[in-house]
Amino acid sequence: MNVYEKFKSFLSNSRHIIDISYKPESREYDRSAKIIILGILLLGVVGFIIAVIISLLVTGTLSMV
Repeated sequence: MNVYEKFKSFLSNSRHIIDISYKPESREYDRSAKIIILGILLLGVVGFIIAVIISLLVTGTLSMV
């Protein structure tokens, strides 16, 4: 398979993906945004808790520096 055929196949596959995709409705978009924000906040809280635990174990105080 040469470069031209690979490029042609890529364009065909890309076009297929665009054809079957759809624009989400407002409700679906809002739900996805809320889930993403909740996930980011959860990761931040877990990271902060781990940082506090490590700080307490290493220095014995809550010095985050």
